[in-house]
Amino acid sequence: MTTIIISIFILGYIAIAFEHPLKINKSATALLAGVLCWAVYIVMSNDAHLVNEQLTEHIGELSGILFFLMGAMTIVELIDAHDGFDVITSRINTNNKRKLLWIISILTFFLSAALDNLTTAIIMVSLLRKLIADRNDRLLFIGMVIISANAGGAWSPIGDVTTTMLWIGGQVSANNIMLKLIIPSLVCLIIPLLMLSFKLKGEIKRPELIVEASKNPTTLFERNTVFFLGVGALVFVPIFKTITHLPPFMGVLFGLGVLWLVTELIHSSKDDEDKDNLSVLHALRKIDMPSILFFLGILIAISSLQSTGVLASLAEYMNEKIGNLNIIVPAIGVLSAIVDNVPLVAASMGMYDLNTYPQDSYIWEFLAYCAGTGGSILIIGSAAGVAAMGMEKIDFIWYLKKIAWLAFVGYIAGAICYVGLEYFFHL
Repeated sequence: MTTIIISIFILGYIAIAFEHPLKINKSATALLAGVLCWAVYIVMSNDAHLVNEQLTEHIGELSGILFFLMGAMTIVELIDAHDGFDVITSRINTNNKRKLLWIISILTFFLSAALDNLTTAIIMVSLLRKLIADRNDRLLFIGMVIISANAGGAWSPIGDVTTTMLWIGGQVSANNIMLKLIIPSLVCLIIPLLMLSFKLKGEIKRPELIVEASKNPTTLFERNTVFFLGVGALVFVPIFKTITHLPPFMGVLFGLGVLWLVTELIHSSKDDEDKDNLSVLHALRKIDMPSILFFLGILIAISSLQSTGVLASLAEYMNEKIGNLNIIVPAIGVLSAIVDNVPLVAASMGMYDLNTYPQDSYIWEFLAYCAGTGGSILIIGSAAGVAAMGMEKIDFIWYLKKIAWLAFVGYIAGAICYVGLEYFFHL
């Protein structure tokens, strides 16, 4: 039974990694792999009732992550529908390549921490299309956006789905993960940023602007209100959790409810056609449901490995053969560049329990950094990379030649920084 489940899981992973050559959406593969793993488990098990109880328990845990993602994505879509991000883009005036690269990278880093790396990557790629006409220049900037988004997401409890998983699971606390990882994450960004800056010269050429009448005009007050209220709702999530002790998805849903109420009130005088495209209902139709289903499928597959004891056995094997967390955790981060970091973190959460490694232990913080930033090494290793790849049709080999080595150097530098701060300064 175990061999069959592992085989299904590996085949599913291969199909996900080669999604573009196979032309099969990774969400379909993940869902099939997840359901098949549990189907084999329950058919070949002697206690179907126990298997159903295990599945129900896992679904209860996973639903929190899914509701959080749905709520956060809806809020961001609503901000975008109101052109709220013009608050940022209208203030970028420079054409100097180096200066613009630093502005975009730093902006992406902190925006990713406040929102999430996937959404930030989508926003910044869209922004770069408006700023840079030359495709070769634009791709280099997008490469740095991927590195910046993943580095920025790693130190925030709401910035990366893997850090969010650790936060929701109780492995890390919001204040501690931000305090411990912001410096290593900055190092992970600054090192490749400096290296790429030396290669860039001259000025970017901006695309010709095409002025079109807006189908859904919004006032400055409406744009600013939705932008600041939406971003504030996302930033408020850790505070909400601290005050109420409710899970993070409740905070996101609370913020979405407030934003929904406010947008209904400020657009109450508009006609139905204009109001529809500025509503939460329209934003809900635009959120990336395939990505949410991908997370669901792959996490269900991982949970089957956890329930069958495969992950516990793997943890024991790694501890016996390697033992050193300073080797195991960075190896997980590098592996997350080959496969998606979500299942790797889910697997690690199953391998190491909170009794042995309590909240805010060294392993959980280091894992959040490595899994969050290691995915930048390959373009298919993170949600931000996959999104950018799809939007700009970036070639896998191009990224491997131009960006991968920068991401790897930054990843190693940040890991060394974290270990050094922990061992020498006990930060």
